[in-house]
Amino acid sequence: MKIELDVHTHTIASGHAFSSLQEMARAAADRGLKLLGITEHTPGIPGSCHLIYFRNLHVVPRQMYGIELLLGAEINILDTQGTLDLDEFHMSLLDLRIAGIHSLCYTPGTPEENTQGMIKAIENPYTHIISHPGDGTAKLLFEPIVQAAKAHHTLLEINNSSLKPCRNKVEARPNNLEILRLCKQYEVPVILGSDAHISFDIATYDHALELVKETEFPESLILNTDVARLNSIYTLINDETKNIIRLPRQHLPLLFCRRNHAYAGAPGRKRKRV
Repeated sequence: MKIELDVHTHTIASGHAFSSLQEMARAAADRGLKLLGITEHTPGIPGSCHLIYFRNLHVVPRQMYGIELLLGAEINILDTQGTLDLDEFHMSLLDLRIAGIHSLCYTPGTPEENTQGMIKAIENPYTHIISHPGDGTAKLLFEPIVQAAKAHHTLLEINNSSLKPCRNKVEARPNNLEILRLCKQYEVPVILGSDAHISFDIATYDHALELVKETEFPESLILNTDVARLNSIYTLINDETKNIIRLPRQHLPLLFCRRNHAYAGAPGRKRKRV
């Protein structure tokens, strides 16, 4: 399987990763990728980025070492209401928005409540990808999550890092197998994520690909193999439910003056971003 992209990675800006942005971009180019996403942790994770980091992303070129960069965030789902820890103003500055549950800043509920919170995050018009839904941090019901992902054109990630034996996430393997089987059944595309916190791990999908092979998951539903196909999915998202915001640089000073306000996902709430 030819891999062209990895859109879930972190740099030293996240506080617990070990490579710079330029080191990550260079490593991605050396691996032959066409697209790299750098998605730093938002403030709910201790030691991660201050909000000013996201406000200043406009200074970073989106082409580096011959590859395209998407600069975004891995945003924390905080509770069973699907509340995210980044406000709309800052989310609007990002090329890519991933939302996920992390034990350091999540208030859990029952499996049904956790599932409802994740579905609200899926429905959020800003969310492009749900990170590591199968890692076992929260007990979830995967069939309604897969159905919601299909309905709202939100991608579910098969996270390679959470499958590493050293992570001791005993539920990650059976959970991700179930997600892949359900996505195969409902013909829902997935995206593999390295969740690299050092340049050497970029586009490392060995554990995820083992599950892909075990489930005989169709390559046509894996979006890491073709940047153009990923862009076509994002165009669909842009047209139907969500907008990827790529703001002209000349508009950025005006945005600094906007008031910040939190967003808690609400079922059925659709808002176009212009």
